[in-house]
Amino acid sequence: MVSKIVHVDMDAFYASVEQRDDPSLRGRPVVVAWRGNRSVVCAASYEARRFGIHSAMPAIRAERLCPEAVFVPPDFTRYRAVSRAVREIFQRHTDLIEPLSLDEAYLDVTENKTGLPTATRVAITIRQQIQEELHLTASAGVAQNKFLAKIASDWRKPNGLFVIQPEDVQTFLPPLPVARIPGVGKVTENRLKEMGILTIADLRYGIRLYQLARGIDHNKVVPDRPTKSISAEDTFERDIPLSETEELIRRLAEKVWTASRKEGRVARTVVLKLKTSEFNVLTRSHTPSAPPESCDELTAIALLLRERIDLQPTQRFRLVGVGLSNFREAEGLQSPLFG
Repeated sequence: MVSKIVHVDMDAFYASVEQRDDPSLRGRPVVVAWRGNRSVVCAASYEARRFGIHSAMPAIRAERLCPEAVFVPPDFTRYRAVSRAVREIFQRHTDLIEPLSLDEAYLDVTENKTGLPTATRVAITIRQQIQEELHLTASAGVAQNKFLAKIASDWRKPNGLFVIQPEDVQTFLPPLPVARIPGVGKVTENRLKEMGILTIADLRYGIRLYQLARGIDHNKVVPDRPTKSISAEDTFERDIPLSETEELIRRLAEKVWTASRKEGRVARTVVLKLKTSEFNVLTRSHTPSAPPESCDELTAIALLLRERIDLQPTQRFRLVGVGLSNFREAEGLQSPLFG
């Protein structure tokens, strides 16, 4: 049986939620970001994108590109609530859901729960329900695997639907530029261009890319994929010496600890990340004999890792992060993490 995969991608999600909830923002260039020299764009409405603004861009550059843009601070609590509502719509149709982020997910609808005759009809229904119930738009792609479905969902954005039928794969893929392959960024694209590889038809670069260039992708939709790591990081308003990082390390450790309590497995390794004013990234990690059993213990380990940064006292830092990784099953261990 040929698999039937739908990739659903909410359109300009954070910005669209803001425009939905505040009518005065509709039709205006909205940038979801804190103002400040260190802030980056979390999302941009399609009106803002016309000015060249995109996510991960420095907010100060976005402001220069579009002085009339409306800057709205992100409200992730609200975005997560809307994301859960979207997930509830997905669950009416299938239990095989693989979220990629708050605003996109793969759905395996090879067998759907509502008895709809085709995957295309499932995608149409999901988009209608999102529009009618949440007053937001979503784009969707339908294909025989995740790779093709993701390409398809981007084909008619925003608020579009595109279907790649199995018999059309070998004619649809070859003319596409290599940048259409998910995971091929600017660096890889430029390297391939230097080799004379411009389209998927030209592509003979690596086994994985070789397979994707032919529409072959055996990855299954994996619901509830196990967490590999939990982390939090923040950028300082100004570059500071290592000695002044303790307060933020404590706050980040508390945030990570709170998030880790929702996991059903134990994190064995504590990670500290620092970025210098020259943008060099330093990481230090420690795996104690027993997992951290409290926020205080996690914080203490993170602060001890800070002592392993052997740089001149004059060195300044722009970012710090704290994380937990190396998750394992509890295996009978009793820890406040599972209290």
